[in-house]
Amino acid sequence: MKYDHRKQEKKWQKFWEKQQVFRVEDDSEKPKFYCLDMFPYPSGKGLHIGHPRGYTATDVVSHYKRMNGFNVLHPMGWDAFGLPAENYAIKTGTHPRETVVKNVKHFKNQLKSIGLGYDWSREINTTDPDYFKWTQWIFLQMFKKGLAYEDELPINWCPSCKTGLANEEVVKGRCERCDSEVKKKDIRQWVLKITDYADRLLEDLEDLDWPEPIKEMQRNWIGRSEGAKINFKLKETEGEIEVFTTRPDTIFGATFMVLAPEHDLTQEIVSGSLEAENKKEIEKYVKKAHKKSDLERTELSKEKSGVEVKGLKAINPISGEEIPVWIADYVLGYYGYGAIMSVPAHDERDYEMAKKYGLEIRAVIEAEELPFKAEGKVINSNDFNGLSTKLMKEKIIEKLEKIDAGERATNYKLRDWIFSRQRYWGEPIPLIHCDGCGTVPVPEEDLPVTLPEVEKYEPTGTGESPLATIVSWVNVDCPRCGMEAKRETNTMPQWAGSCWYYLRYIDPENEKQLVDPEKEKSFMPVDLYVGGAEHAVLHLLYSRFWHKFLYDLDVASTKEPFKKLKNQGLIMAKDGTKMSKSKGNVVSPDEIVEQYGADVLRLYEMFVGGFEDEVPWDEEGVVGMRRFLEKVWGLKEKVVEKEPDEDLRGLLHRTIRKVTEDIESFKFNTAISSLMILSNEMKSKDKISMEAFTKFLKLLAPFAPHISEELWQKHNDGSVLRSDWPEFDEKLAKKKKVTLVVQVNGKLRDKFEVERGIKKEEAIKLAKKREKVKKGIEGEDIKKEIFVEDKLVNFVT
Repeated sequence: MKYDHRKQEKKWQKFWEKQQVFRVEDDSEKPKFYCLDMFPYPSGKGLHIGHPRGYTATDVVSHYKRMNGFNVLHPMGWDAFGLPAENYAIKTGTHPRETVVKNVKHFKNQLKSIGLGYDWSREINTTDPDYFKWTQWIFLQMFKKGLAYEDELPINWCPSCKTGLANEEVVKGRCERCDSEVKKKDIRQWVLKITDYADRLLEDLEDLDWPEPIKEMQRNWIGRSEGAKINFKLKETEGEIEVFTTRPDTIFGATFMVLAPEHDLTQEIVSGSLEAENKKEIEKYVKKAHKKSDLERTELSKEKSGVEVKGLKAINPISGEEIPVWIADYVLGYYGYGAIMSVPAHDERDYEMAKKYGLEIRAVIEAEELPFKAEGKVINSNDFNGLSTKLMKEKIIEKLEKIDAGERATNYKLRDWIFSRQRYWGEPIPLIHCDGCGTVPVPEEDLPVTLPEVEKYEPTGTGESPLATIVSWVNVDCPRCGMEAKRETNTMPQWAGSCWYYLRYIDPENEKQLVDPEKEKSFMPVDLYVGGAEHAVLHLLYSRFWHKFLYDLDVASTKEPFKKLKNQGLIMAKDGTKMSKSKGNVVSPDEIVEQYGADVLRLYEMFVGGFEDEVPWDEEGVVGMRRFLEKVWGLKEKVVEKEPDEDLRGLLHRTIRKVTEDIESFKFNTAISSLMILSNEMKSKDKISMEAFTKFLKLLAPFAPHISEELWQKHNDGSVLRSDWPEFDEKLAKKKKVTLVVQVNGKLRDKFEVERGIKKEEAIKLAKKREKVKKGIEGEDIKKEIFVEDKLVNFVT
């Protein structure tokens, strides 16, 4: 009888739910293991075939840890605020909440159909007022500590849609919806001072078991650099240009200055308060620069562009030299001080700029080829010639400080986090604006501040949130003085709810606290966090920032939230391109589960390649996994009560060792391969012992739980997923025979099987009798006989 996956999978999913097999205990004497997936945004499209790759991996590890005696917390929830539901509401009039409820139901059914072992009693949703009450509470603590402040900052503005746009809604400088040219518009924003935590965010990366490329991306994003702040006075004005440089040793090589298009001096030129002979040319250049994204402006391969500010000169504080001032878009307004001293001989971008516009290139470090960016010996620098660049840096900083023209400084690329959206579907920011008291927090007992019901979700046309038009919601009494006041109408960004969700899983029903301190201590930190590498910077950096803040409040007991991080590789279309609806190459997991079964999908996703590798979709591989399970299903007819065969016993223990090690090291594909080898050996036997078969099922269960449960229950009680993980015997796991390689002068001549532990004399005697070896040593004088036990014989002639 063939394995009926449709019947059996539903049966065991109901069993797990009824028996609460995956429920974690709050008070347990077992060691804890907190295994977490990056929770999904529940889109209308549902799961795609790539989603289950990470989810199955955490499920395999969770089952394995549970079977090894751990109290496993493996929860799931929904990151449900965001643009898609809001845009759908604008288009159809359907409330985003209705869309989210519908999409969550669909996603949850899909996850359950794959047999993923989540503790659904801890399910959370970032749009639930009982959840975002605590998101608002965290924001209030930041506000009270001075970490949340208001500022006028630019947003992407579509003049046609009359709304602010998120970065992902801007495509090549145009509105994704109406294709109008996007402009920058200054608007009131809330900002979080993540920069206050820059050093801690950088230093604490060292202790994390994360992929090195992810850590390096965070280091680069924070971008800490040591150097000097230098003031270049402007000739014949009272102004100055302040710059930060990591190379004060090259100050004699500064042949021009560059201002960012956003720099205050640039704005003064555009407004006319600072004179420039070519004001119109500058205006035109600045306008064009504002249409480009930061990425477009700073791309290394991009041809450099700029405009000189004619009539304006800066004075080098060390050499006294007058140098021209330019405006160029490769300098960003928010990095450093939005201006640089350009040293084209020793900086690639400055070199390209100088070459294009015929500006002076002056080497101040001994070099054969320019641009030369390394350390070396100082030249063309007056009294400092001959110094090492290291000593030169110190000397220049000393002199700058002595003449009050600069000082030693540390700079960061990291900017404070703009923490507001001018949209409806997000957490309301719990603040009230009062003419008399200023901005005051909503009293904590009045949280959560919920969203009002509205008829229209379109933005206001002024750049403000749609909430600004709901007078009955906006107008409130000031909680401090009782006078008329207004609510804050900006909402939080989608990132907010995902910054701390892992803590709420620990204590999801708590109405009085974000999380109970004792429960938090018993489960934190997250032992394993799995998700896409695309979240390398923003989500992971923001959640680390919030966690450190909560650590300072004594809400969190650990300095870091996620101890170990793993990123799954993408599953691509058959031709190696990304799956997309427009290409018609999207594969739905529902189709695979229906046709082949959830266990087949799970096995395929784990077997298709290395976990972190990008792999193409291949349905032949799915068919292969189905054949494997059919073979496993057929083994039940061979099971009898008897002692395991001697040769099978050795392979079984080697397989236990291999699968154990491979799950621990995320080598799921080779673990499955070893299970296939064992099943093939079992199939070749007339009979299989009960002991061998039940141990095999325990090894298979984390990967293919449904079929494992069905076969397990024929001879055992309870759930295989609650049984003990099998242990291997090192003696039994050792092969009795090994393959001995024979070389002549390091070149392979032959290989053959011998008894493990064979003595050198016997191994050499047998090797010399091999025909292929005889040809290599015949007539030769053997000078040396090298023997590596159980591995190698090498004759040196």
